[in-house]
Amino acid sequence: METDRSVISFPKANEVPEGAALAVAEHGKWDGLYLVDGEVRRWEGALEDVRSPVCFATADGATEQVIVGRTAKLDETAARAALAAAVGAWDHGRGAWPSSRVADRLAALSKFNERMRGERESVVRLLMWEIGKTRKDAESEFDRTVQYTQDTIEAVKEVDRTSARFQLAEGFIGQIRRSPLGVVLCMGPFNYPLNETYTTLIPALIMGNTIVSKLPRFGALSHMPLLRAMAECFPRGAVNVVNGDGATVVGPMMSSGQIDVLAFIGTSRVANILTRQHPKPNRLRTVTGLEAKNPAVVLPDADLDLAVRECVNGALSFNGQRCTAIKLVFVHRSIADDFVSRLSAAVDALRAGMPWEPGVTLTPLPEPNKCATLAALVDDAVAKGAKVANRGDRSFATFYRPAVVYPVTPSMRLYHEEQFGPIVPVAVYDDEREIDAFMRESNYGQQIALFGRDRDRIAFLVDALVNQVCRININSQCRRGPDSFPFTGRKDSAEGTLSVTDALRQFSIRSVVACQATESNKQLVQDIVASRKSAFLSTDFIL
Repeated sequence: METDRSVISFPKANEVPEGAALAVAEHGKWDGLYLVDGEVRRWEGALEDVRSPVCFATADGATEQVIVGRTAKLDETAARAALAAAVGAWDHGRGAWPSSRVADRLAALSKFNERMRGERESVVRLLMWEIGKTRKDAESEFDRTVQYTQDTIEAVKEVDRTSARFQLAEGFIGQIRRSPLGVVLCMGPFNYPLNETYTTLIPALIMGNTIVSKLPRFGALSHMPLLRAMAECFPRGAVNVVNGDGATVVGPMMSSGQIDVLAFIGTSRVANILTRQHPKPNRLRTVTGLEAKNPAVVLPDADLDLAVRECVNGALSFNGQRCTAIKLVFVHRSIADDFVSRLSAAVDALRAGMPWEPGVTLTPLPEPNKCATLAALVDDAVAKGAKVANRGDRSFATFYRPAVVYPVTPSMRLYHEEQFGPIVPVAVYDDEREIDAFMRESNYGQQIALFGRDRDRIAFLVDALVNQVCRININSQCRRGPDSFPFTGRKDSAEGTLSVTDALRQFSIRSVVACQATESNKQLVQDIVASRKSAFLSTDFIL
C-alpha cells in the first residue's frame, strides 16, 4: 500500500464550514451519558475518547484525528443495574409496559418519533463526524429510521385489527394475539448505528418487551440526543441504553440467564460467543444479522454501463462498509477485460473528501488500522497473481483509496473473506455452474446480484441459487430495502427475519385464550370483553 497525501485533503480546524461544525466537541454535552431505569445519567467513571475518522491538518503538515466526545466505559455493576431495570420493568410480563394496551404503546412510540424528528440535525452531524458518513447518507439514515418507526406503528395496527376477532373451531372459541417475549438485548453495528439498532429495538419495544440496548463502539454518540426523549416517553426501565467494553458489559447480562432475546447485528464469531454465555440457550431467542460475501455476476450479454454503475454503488456505498455490499464480482471471461477497464475508470472517478462536502462519495474510515487491514488483503492477492487495476490501494491517515483487484482466484483471501471496506475484487468465470459451486461452498448466504438479459441463463441461476441465498437481485445491486421486504440470510449470514412485519413476529409469540363454545362460556367471554376487564381479551382495535 502506498501512502499518498494526494488521495484526500484534510481541512484545518478553522476550515470547517459553520453548517457542519460539531459544537458538542467543545463542551462535552453528550460525554458519558447513558439511560437506566428512566434516568439519563452521566457516568462518573472511566470514559473513552471518540476519535473521528476526520482528521485536521496541523501547522507542521501532519494530521491528527478529531476527538468529538467521550463515551461511558460502564463497569459490571452499572451493566447489571441496567439489566435489573429491564427485568423489573418486565416483571414476569406484569410490568406497566408489557401489560399495557396496544393503543397506549403506539401512542408512546408516536410521541417518541415526533421528539426524534426534532433532533435530526444533531444526530446527522454526529453521524458525519463519528463514523465518516456523508451528510446525504446520514440524513437518509435518520429519515429512514423515522419512517421505519412510523411504518412499524401502522403494521402493529394491522396486526391488532386482525387479532381483535374471535375464532370458532371444532367446538372451541378462542382469541389469538401476539404477546411479548421478555427482556431483549439489542446490539447494533457501527456502520448504521441508528437505523440498524432501531430495526430491532423499535419492533421489540412496540410488542411490549423491555430493552437493554448496548451501543456500538463507533456510532454511540449519535444516540445521545435521543436519550431524554426515551426517558420521558416510556415507563421506567422499559428502555435502557448502555455503552462500554463488550466483555465487561454484555458478558454479565448474558451469563445471568435473564436475557430472553438477543438481537445482534455484527459477526457470526461474536454472535456465537454471546449465545454460548447464556446458561439456558434453549430459552434464548436469537435474531441476528451477520456478515456476508455477496457476489455480483456479470453475464456475457449484460448491459455493461448498467452493471458497472450498480457494481460501483453496490460495492462502495459508505466505503463498502455494509453487510449488503457487493463483496466479489464474477464476470464472464469474454467480457472481463472490457468490464474491468470500465469499472476501474468509474471507481477512480469517485470523489473523495470530508462528509459534509457536496458530491463526496468516499470518506475516511472509522475503524483503527483499517487501511492496513485492507492493504494486507490486497497484498495477499497481488502476491498470488492479481493486480490492482485502477489507481487504488493508496492511503493517507484514515482514508483508503478503493482498489479494484483483478483477477481474484480461490487461492486468495479476497475470494472468501468479507473485506467490509473499499476493495472491489473481480473474478473470472466461464460457466454459470461455477457460480452455483461458489455459493454452495460459501459460509454465507445473504444475497446475490445477477446482470444479464438472457432469460435462460437468468432462470437457471435463479433456480440454482434461491435455496443458497435469501435475495436474488436482477440487474440491480444488493440492498436491504424496501423495509417491507424480508431481510435475512442463510448459513453464517443471519438468524431470523427482519422487515417491518417480520420483525413484529420475531419479537413476539402467539398466545391464545380458548374455551369450549358452550353458552355459559360464551357469555363469560362476552361479559369480560364488554366490561373491558382484560387487555388481552378484547375486540377493541386501532384504526
